[in-house]
Amino acid sequence: MAGSGSGGGSAEQRSPGSGSSRVSMAAAVVAEAPVLWRRLLDYLPRGRPALAALFGRLSDRLTRGRERRARRSSWLLLAPLLSPTIPQLTAPPCCLCPEGSHRFQWIRNLVPEFGIASSHVKVLSSPTEFYELMKGQIKTAKRRVVLASLYLGTGPLEKELVDCIEVALERSLQGCGPSNLRVSILLDYTRGSRGRKNSRTMLLPLLQRFPEQVRVSLFHTPNLRGLLRLLIPERFNETIGLQHIKVYLFDDNVILSGANLSDSYFTNRQDRYVLLQDSPEIADFFTELVDAVGDVSLQLQQDDTVQVMDGMVHPYQGDKTAYCEAANRRVMEVINSARTRQELLHTQTFHSNHAEGGIPLSKDPKAAADRQPEPDTWIYPLIQMRPFGIQIDEIVTETLLLEAERGASVHLTTGYFNLTQAYMDLILGTRANYQILLASPEVNGFFGAKGVAGAIPAAYVYIERQFFSQVCSLGQQERIRLQEYSRRAWTFHAKGLWLYLAGSSLPCLTLIGSPNFGYRSVHRDLEAQVAIVTENKALQQQFHQEQEQLYLRSSMVSASTFEQSSRYVQLWVKMVTPLIKNFF
Repeated sequence: MAGSGSGGGSAEQRSPGSGSSRVSMAAAVVAEAPVLWRRLLDYLPRGRPALAALFGRLSDRLTRGRERRARRSSWLLLAPLLSPTIPQLTAPPCCLCPEGSHRFQWIRNLVPEFGIASSHVKVLSSPTEFYELMKGQIKTAKRRVVLASLYLGTGPLEKELVDCIEVALERSLQGCGPSNLRVSILLDYTRGSRGRKNSRTMLLPLLQRFPEQVRVSLFHTPNLRGLLRLLIPERFNETIGLQHIKVYLFDDNVILSGANLSDSYFTNRQDRYVLLQDSPEIADFFTELVDAVGDVSLQLQQDDTVQVMDGMVHPYQGDKTAYCEAANRRVMEVINSARTRQELLHTQTFHSNHAEGGIPLSKDPKAAADRQPEPDTWIYPLIQMRPFGIQIDEIVTETLLLEAERGASVHLTTGYFNLTQAYMDLILGTRANYQILLASPEVNGFFGAKGVAGAIPAAYVYIERQFFSQVCSLGQQERIRLQEYSRRAWTFHAKGLWLYLAGSSLPCLTLIGSPNFGYRSVHRDLEAQVAIVTENKALQQQFHQEQEQLYLRSSMVSASTFEQSSRYVQLWVKMVTPLIKNFF
């Protein structure tokens, strides 16, 4: 089963128009780099010179500081992606160049960069606020409603959400001429089909009544096929791979979150949520991304059957390599075309605002008022789809961890603490301070579950204790701290990262979206999050308060934590966890 989890990695990322000469030039960038970095280049998807250039940039910095690095402590070699440490950064926090470039601008070599005003960003704090906002946004939507989630629940709150969509569609038909409102819903096939009453049965009435306006796509991982698909029972088959992206979009407003469309996520399951208002370019990108994944998914029909789109390879009956390559092309087309559009827009905006010598082209007050405000916040969509050979989120996250300098502070949170080995080694081997927030057993989503699933919280305790032991054995307790979230009658599902640069009390970057930083997020599932970089103090304060509110409900982990009765882990769980940890 472990093999099936990474079997889709043969698909390559291709960049339209990338020739062999460009790849060769990118390879030359790291030709003089240390052996470890040259090995990394071999693992990069072919036809992605930007990724090679990124590693070339890092290797250049490594090479220049070789003599100083030789004197550094040898324990830094723990990190498999880490040649000895990079020279310490001296740039001031989020320093801006004349063109508005910031220290994280290298991310735009991989994905589109969307510059917006910070006033368009709002941080939500509670499940109720998230739910009420979604209902209100659906009711007022005129052109599009796009919902991407793992699944849609079957309770009264979920029914109310579906009713809001129905009302919006009914209203759209009352006008003159054809309706402009389109509804696109992307869910996971296995999770959305679980049980007799499920996500599919919840959405069938919409599909039957508004067949021209509603599309329901069900992603089926290509790694669940053949005998494996026949033998693994319902629920357990979800461990092989899922559609895990969470994006909720209404006209030009976008909510990025880790929350699913289920009652607990609307009431007492803590997550994170960011609203991007009046952001048409970002909304267009995520609409196109959901459409792309929808195109390679199974299409729900009015009789509750599913079909592939015309001309598309079947995800589990067709050739796996052909399917993954087709999916890669479809998704990368969205990423690359958006990146090209944004680069062109950036160039046009810059030249329209500046004449030769930096003097504005127009001094007309009306023209100046009509012009969009200069962006002080940048949004980078980070996509991770290892089954299709797309590893952008993984590369960006590892690079952020690698480049976090001494004195910087990284707050990282996940509802399921099961970091990849690469992430763990980077945290242990770099110089920044880390505060990692995770779920105590009582707020784990599997706490009290029946059968084998009931042992999952204990497995997470075992993984947590192993990592804590590593931290202690390296004498890193002051630099790396674990904290457990606890809240009576609530569960914890928040995930993300806040980066505080050295000398700053406010974060200038946050990651928010669906990834849990674990093995399945990196290798098995389809994931998406955004990196939000801002120089605006008010927005930085919003992110800081969000982080503080989450961490306020936590307690510090120490050796005595694992002596509590609630942290007891049975022997069979300890024996099985190393064998199954790559599946949860």
